[in-house]
Amino acid sequence: MFTSSLVLLPLAAFLFDVAASVTVYGQQGMTIPSGVASTAAATETTTTSDWISDLAAYNNVSLTAPTLPNPMPNTAFTIQVMSNAQNAQPAVSVQQSANFFGFSIEMSVVEQVIGKNSSFIQVPFLNLLATVVDRAGSVRIRVGGNTQETATLVDSLPNYAMIAKDKQLSSNPTETPTLDFTAEMLYLLANVSSLVNAKWYLGIPFNDTSNLRLQIAEAADAILGNNVLAYQVGNEPDLYVSHQHRNSSYNQQNYFNEFGIVIDALNSDSKYSGTWTLESVFDTGFLDTYKDALSIISVEKYPDNNCAAAFPDAGLGDIKNPQDVLANYLTHGSGQNIVQEFLTSLPLGQQYDKQFMMFETNTASCGGFPGVSDSFTAALWGVDYGLQMAYSNFTGALLHIGGQDVSYNPFTPPPTNLSAVDQWTVGPIMYSTLVVAEALGPSNTSQVLDLFANNADGNTPAYAIYESGQLARMVLINFMSEQNGQGAYTATISVGGGDTGEANGTPASVKVKYLQAPSVTEKNNITWANQTFGARFQGDGRLSGSEVIQTITCDQSANTCVIPVPAPGVALVFVSSAAQGAVDPTHTETYSTTAVTKTKNTVTIDPSVLATSNGNSGKDRKLSSTSQGSSDAHGRTAGVAPG
Repeated sequence: MFTSSLVLLPLAAFLFDVAASVTVYGQQGMTIPSGVASTAAATETTTTSDWISDLAAYNNVSLTAPTLPNPMPNTAFTIQVMSNAQNAQPAVSVQQSANFFGFSIEMSVVEQVIGKNSSFIQVPFLNLLATVVDRAGSVRIRVGGNTQETATLVDSLPNYAMIAKDKQLSSNPTETPTLDFTAEMLYLLANVSSLVNAKWYLGIPFNDTSNLRLQIAEAADAILGNNVLAYQVGNEPDLYVSHQHRNSSYNQQNYFNEFGIVIDALNSDSKYSGTWTLESVFDTGFLDTYKDALSIISVEKYPDNNCAAAFPDAGLGDIKNPQDVLANYLTHGSGQNIVQEFLTSLPLGQQYDKQFMMFETNTASCGGFPGVSDSFTAALWGVDYGLQMAYSNFTGALLHIGGQDVSYNPFTPPPTNLSAVDQWTVGPIMYSTLVVAEALGPSNTSQVLDLFANNADGNTPAYAIYESGQLARMVLINFMSEQNGQGAYTATISVGGGDTGEANGTPASVKVKYLQAPSVTEKNNITWANQTFGARFQGDGRLSGSEVIQTITCDQSANTCVIPVPAPGVALVFVSSAAQGAVDPTHTETYSTTAVTKTKNTVTIDPSVLATSNGNSGKDRKLSSTSQGSSDAHGRTAGVAPG
């Protein structure tokens, strides 16, 4: 499902006083986390209640791996790769950052995924972010989606709630609830940013442009400061008619006009501080009319949809069988097809020096396909899709996270009534974020090249990653599952030499990390360099197990290095000496699971750390609070017991 280009408002050039810099106050009774890693093995959970498996996030659907291709592709082939990016053909991508993959969290599930309030943060969520930040330096997260369009910031809610949902007021086929939320949600996000380097995208409600609600921008500007990257104006506007958000005549010109209303309102809003310095890259009237108010071109696209199954009474056609679509994700052509329609627009990003982001994506809209979206297939697909987007000059992509009624989540908390005994379920596609982050590296100078390996066979794609113009890493993917001893392949890498015009550049040895599982349909036994997040209901967000990095000796006299790639699997090859020296991420700061009333899944943090985590004190700032027992920010107390 394609959704038309979305525009984000820039927050790049703000000048803040101290009042906009402080986020956390008086977190009492907290202690520094121990950081002891989990040792849970990746085995099947013992929780087998039927009602649990009825939830898409924990489904028991098990598919059959596709048979091997007939005829088989070559399983021993050579990849000739240039040492210098300037000599590579076709041209390499724009420079990419390791935080290419981020997350898109539906606003209605913030309490389940991120935290109950600013004092009760989900520890597994922090740990999962930390694994990305350790590799990428930061992580980008969007809080929004369909629910942002009707969300309203209110002063308070009954029973000190942070978010209130009302599905009875829903008026669209996707049953998206209307939301009320308090500033507590923004403090929650700010506290997350104080612990891990998380940056946020938020959405301005766009359902009623005659009565704009800009309070989220006003409050987030003050509470989150420069931890807000941008605001989204209009989520999936090309679907407004089908979702019954606008009348049948609504078109691009209407969106253009309404966008202008928001820009005018923001420019005249004294509570929203900022200067519009970034230009847009739209190839429409937006470029000339709104160029000073635009920072990012973004699109949303899923390669398929499972909407007929999710909404069987909506007249959306026949329900698709997950087994029938499985093979569609096990080919290099999937990622290529997704980006194909954007290739004529993507150069505008380079022309105007702007980001072009895939702002929401995953395996399939309407919750994904059980057995596909939550299997190793999604991990392989995610690595290839992510690198294909990077090669095509997208500058980032956000993997969407819904509730427990979807199967594509990178991570899912347990049902509330099991949260005292069960831990989180980390989806296979979460591993893709780590692989892509390590492949791109933290230098922010990485450029990606699709090598069209093995005569461009769709089962065996390969990429080269250049850092500061020199070959640093390679990624080799195998979409096939081993059957009767067949499916694995060996790629013989030659760096420069031969007829390339470059000197022999193959190193004496390379280091290799493997992403592996027994089959493309595996759901639990998935490892990255022999480490795992654990099986269903066994994850606390930390990788467990001993990391295994293989060293492969190369033949410099022949200028070759033979890399085995399992079936199925991904090999990340560290080629340059600098890449090999940085093969192992720095120590990941993790968070213990000391809780208020349970033994799992809440955070304990030193109050002195939080009070100054943004570099400034909040003593001169008076802010209201929705937390029980406090009337202002100075009295804000944590509901977390000592660790």
